[in-house]
Amino acid sequence: MSPVRNGRHLFNEIPTGFPVPGKTTVYDGSETIDPDTVALNGGFLIKTLVLSIDPYMRGKMRDPKIQSYSPPYYAGKPLDNYGVGVVVRSDNPAIKAGQHVYSVFPFQEYFVDTDPKKYRVLENKEGLPWSVYVGAAGMPGQTAWYAWQEYSAAKKGETVFVTAGAGPVGSFVIQLAKLDGLKVIASAGSDEKVAFIKSLGADVAFNYKTTSTREVLTREGGIDVYWDNVGGETLEAAIDAAHTNARFIECGMISGYNSTEPYGIKNATLVVAKQLKIFGFIVFALASKYSEEFYRVVPGKIAKGEIKYTEEAVVGLENVGEAILAVQKGTNKAKVFIKVADA
Repeated sequence: MSPVRNGRHLFNEIPTGFPVPGKTTVYDGSETIDPDTVALNGGFLIKTLVLSIDPYMRGKMRDPKIQSYSPPYYAGKPLDNYGVGVVVRSDNPAIKAGQHVYSVFPFQEYFVDTDPKKYRVLENKEGLPWSVYVGAAGMPGQTAWYAWQEYSAAKKGETVFVTAGAGPVGSFVIQLAKLDGLKVIASAGSDEKVAFIKSLGADVAFNYKTTSTREVLTREGGIDVYWDNVGGETLEAAIDAAHTNARFIECGMISGYNSTEPYGIKNATLVVAKQLKIFGFIVFALASKYSEEFYRVVPGKIAKGEIKYTEEAVVGLENVGEAILAVQKGTNKAKVFIKVADA
């Protein structure tokens, strides 16, 4: 095979506020690779098929000196996030040509790696689209599954409030809560998304942009579990509405990701008065406890329609910047993934 394009999407500069496509990140189509002859050095060559776009990527667009739970992006280097690819060639007995693998991928069409321990070989006996393995059967689904089991202490008849309910994590949480017999209150940012969360079984679904979160939570009698994807004023309203001993599962706070002046919670003393249980977590920390169960159970539930999902394909690495911005602003309609190549 003669050399082919090896397109990449690079981090270019640290943004102030929302990332700007073509400025914060840029597409580079200048590199080429010959899949038949590129040196493997005991490793394996992966062709990228799909890449996930997730809210937490904004936090990686920072000064590298700032410490965080995830490594920063570096100017001039490819972005990275969860992806699925197919092994084209391999010189490593642990990874075989033709296998599909899941891990954190660089945002480029082909790459060589030498560490098989970083990858999970996907059997996909259910025949799911590979994109599902960066969504409901990937990190977003794992986030919901792991933390709900670890922290919710859910009891039938209780009430949970789920923010960003139409997103890949929130929509999964809604379904887990309904399976456990909870009343579900869920919010989203458009009427179309509200219709989706109603279809998942949410008992109370509302558009937080046109309806007061405080009024809804008060009218519905308060909450026992809060799944937080947004933080800010919504977190403050949830604290006010919480019952004694309510559990707060802090998954994300996207309302502050692109703000230079994060919202200051004014009612933090109620954490003490109401004896709230607040659990901040990072999905990686729970993987050793729950990952094998997740892969044993969840793909089958998705295939049978017991766990529903939606997804939104963005075709081509050149469109990554626009996809990132859509997720940060909430203008996407479903779980966003980049389709890099066909299987």
